Amino acid sequence: MNMFYVMNGKKLKRYFLMTVGIVFAAGIIYAEKDNITVFAEDQPAAIYSVPTDKKVVALTFDISWGEKRTEPILDVLNQKGVKNVTFFLSSPWSQTHPDIVKKIVDAGYEIGSHGHKHGNYSTYSDEEIRTQIETAQSILTQVTGKTPSLIRMPNGDFDKRVLRIAEQMNYKVIQWDTDSQDWMNIGTDKIVNRVVSKAHPGDIILMHASDSVKQTHEALPIIIDQLRAKGYEFVTVSELIAQTELQGKTVQDKTAMFEQLDASAEE
Repeated sequence: MNMFYVMNGKKLKRYFLMTVGIVFAAGIIYAEKDNITVFAEDQPAAIYSVPTDKKVVALTFDISWGEKRTEPILDVLNQKGVKNVTFFLSSPWSQTHPDIVKKIVDAGYEIGSHGHKHGNYSTYSDEEIRTQIETAQSILTQVTGKTPSLIRMPNGDFDKRVLRIAEQMNYKVIQWDTDSQDWMNIGTDKIVNRVVSKAHPGDIILMHASDSVKQTHEALPIIIDQLRAKGYEFVTVSELIAQTELQGKTVQDKTAMFEQLDASAEE
């Protein structure tokens, strides 16, 4: 009988410790829930590239200011017969340059939102994030005649709140897997080499058409020719997404994004 009580005492002690451990772990997870990077498939995620075996890539251009660089880039795309491209336009720029926006629209290129205020959305309140996205949507819809469904956040900055709010507003947040670094004006050859050497099936390539870039229009025709020589075709971001199911989506929290921004700050 004594042995019976001893064994049960040990079991009770073990169960008690296990329960305490579970409660403690649950407390930590709850307390740190806003700082944990989430990889669950049912969580909203930014799209950096799309898994596919097809040799397709998406050229994307961000525009937030200036009026000198966009048209030469449009001329190159026209001369090279590249019809499937995605432009991410900031709404203030679109509002002050409707003539250039019309040329982009008339050329049949896809247009996504690049937000309104050019700031880091992860630092805004939920209400301000929603206001910024809604303001950009209203202006872009008015200027282009179409409501955007893709958004690239200014500076590529976001956190899980931004992703959640964007998803609630029926947007897909688009990042990039290959950064041309054309915004750094590193030289035509280096821009070409970065893009051509890093491009891969399903890649989203970041370039710019703001006045800050001075070599993009020179590098672009070479990039197009060399990627075509490798067998690549150009598609819009929406076409890229539509061609395959999204897998291996990665959500990066604000801390991880800041590490990326140190190397990829925009304009």
